[in-house]
Amino acid sequence: MTQSASDKITTLSLIKKKLPSLIVFIAIAAFLASVAPSIQVAWVVILLVLTIYLFAFEVVDVDIAAISVMVLLGLSSLFFPIMGLDEALVDPKHLFDGFSSNAVMSIIAVMIIGAGLDKTGIMTKVAAFILKVGGTSEKRIIPIISGTVGFISSFMQNVGAAALFLPVVARISARSGVPMSRLLMPMGFTAILGGTMTMVGSSPLILLNDLIQTSNTALPADQQMETWGLFSVTPIGAPLIIVGILYFVLAGRFFLPKGGEESSTSGSDTMEYFENLYGFKYKLFEVVVQDDSKLIGKKLDEVEYRYGIRIIASKLQGLETKIGPGALNRDTGFTAGMVLGVVAEPDDLDEFVTNCKLKRRKELRSFSEALSNSKAGVAELVIPPNSNLIGKSARDIWLRKTYGLAMVSIYRGGTTLHDKDHDIRALPLKAGDTLVVHTTWDTLARLKEDKNFVVITTEFPHEELRPQKIGWALTFFAIALTMVLFTDIRLSIALLTGALGMILSGVLSMDEAYEAVSWKTVFLLASLIPLGLAVEQSGTAKWIADQTLVVVGDMPIWVIQTAIAILATFFTLVMSNVGATVLLVPLAVNIALGVGANPAVFALTVAIATSNSFLIPTHQVNALIMGPGGYRVADFIKAGSIMTILFLVVMIGMMNIIF
Repeated sequence: MTQSASDKITTLSLIKKKLPSLIVFIAIAAFLASVAPSIQVAWVVILLVLTIYLFAFEVVDVDIAAISVMVLLGLSSLFFPIMGLDEALVDPKHLFDGFSSNAVMSIIAVMIIGAGLDKTGIMTKVAAFILKVGGTSEKRIIPIISGTVGFISSFMQNVGAAALFLPVVARISARSGVPMSRLLMPMGFTAILGGTMTMVGSSPLILLNDLIQTSNTALPADQQMETWGLFSVTPIGAPLIIVGILYFVLAGRFFLPKGGEESSTSGSDTMEYFENLYGFKYKLFEVVVQDDSKLIGKKLDEVEYRYGIRIIASKLQGLETKIGPGALNRDTGFTAGMVLGVVAEPDDLDEFVTNCKLKRRKELRSFSEALSNSKAGVAELVIPPNSNLIGKSARDIWLRKTYGLAMVSIYRGGTTLHDKDHDIRALPLKAGDTLVVHTTWDTLARLKEDKNFVVITTEFPHEELRPQKIGWALTFFAIALTMVLFTDIRLSIALLTGALGMILSGVLSMDEAYEAVSWKTVFLLASLIPLGLAVEQSGTAKWIADQTLVVVGDMPIWVIQTAIAILATFFTLVMSNVGATVLLVPLAVNIALGVGANPAVFALTVAIATSNSFLIPTHQVNALIMGPGGYRVADFIKAGSIMTILFLVVMIGMMNIIF
């Protein structure tokens, strides 16, 4: 079957799979549009339902979905007469305001500052400190790691904090003997909770003040809301972090996996951990292509999958060893006298040598230096949620040629996938996949700077990045924080001052600063802002709020607030937390006005509740730790269900005490 025919079959099966849900959402949109009070509200409702459908069922990437909705809003300025409208759903002059918004610029700056701190190697020092203080006791290590991550996550994106600490936890696990499965989930959950500590800790909270100002444009002067300060949420976030840490310290033994399947991180022994973790005995071999070998005239791709081997290096007499990025690709041909470095199970290697008439050397000779433990070995990398490689296979990206990674297995959803059974090089990569690869340490060190991977192997021979820049990084971080705390300057300007300082002082180059930014997040956030504007200014939020009040209007205010928090929790499990915030803040504001509550507090309820994402691994942080921790969806449901309830109880309780 040709590749194009296979793609067509895959597309058709995908359409058939999503068709029932599409029909249901079309019916919902048609019904809501038919009962809407105006044609303008009807069109906005249709766009809302479309947005929820695209996000919930991942028809396209979330950023593409958001951009599509923004473009549809813009096209209403051309087609509004046909749509039965008097004007566009959103003024075209304000359609792209999101890209210059305070929230978007703040998020960009936070990402750059976080990358600057990472570039100095400061996290290695943090790991050493935690080991010194916590020793090897799980009950001491968990609160120290979690507390540290929670604090760092208060001032940078939580997925960035989790990515920073992933290799730190790996190193602590390797040295303390505590399984990573016992450490990563507390770390990940606390990174999410840390986003509730300050107004720059998560995208929804950064966005909130902009949404409040948008809502104010539709409110009379006596009902307009004040924006929130940097630490306005700290009295709520701090108890959430404390409760989260106590939950894992006191009850973690009942909910956390016992360990034994999570990733190893030691690079000192290139093969030993395979047998224990992944159930096969890969070894490193050296073979020679003889004059009568059946390999001559064939290409590398033709033999690897058939025999379940990986060729990681080659050498011809008189020429340099080919290993690393750009050295080998699947079109490489075999010639007589070629020496091959092979990673394989002994039985597979024997079959390969016998059938192809190869000479197997008893020990490494040609590659004794290039493939020594000090130069190369087994490593583990995670595909982060913002990776450009998601949806592409190793074949699509020429993984070995482009990145110098010879992939041995993929750990996905609690299962280890091997090439002989699954042809892993043809599988599209997913966020959270752990790739087990053989590579050189120089290559791995360079990949630590590549946003497409999170390198969790830590203990391999390599140089620290820029430890001499720690002072500059901390100085500009402190300057940005001081400006946020003690001046009235806009948040984005204060944070961009710190980000610019990182670049001017040489902590980051300009290219590295660009690479540090998750442009997927930027476009997602900026593209959804005009949708929130349409929901508010069209009267759609008020209409939905009025319908909601018919059901819950007679209940106590705290019950209505809890219902909004539960709704936000549900939305953030099936779509992005940014999308949930944009959709629900205008609704919450109008409900609050309808019941006589503080609309700013109800808006804050939504922004905080969108961090209540522990039940399934849909949050970026949970997707990031799933592979390295060896977690299954059932593990998140087991531990996350209790955490979800605790989050709601503590949040609603503290908000009613404080506000």
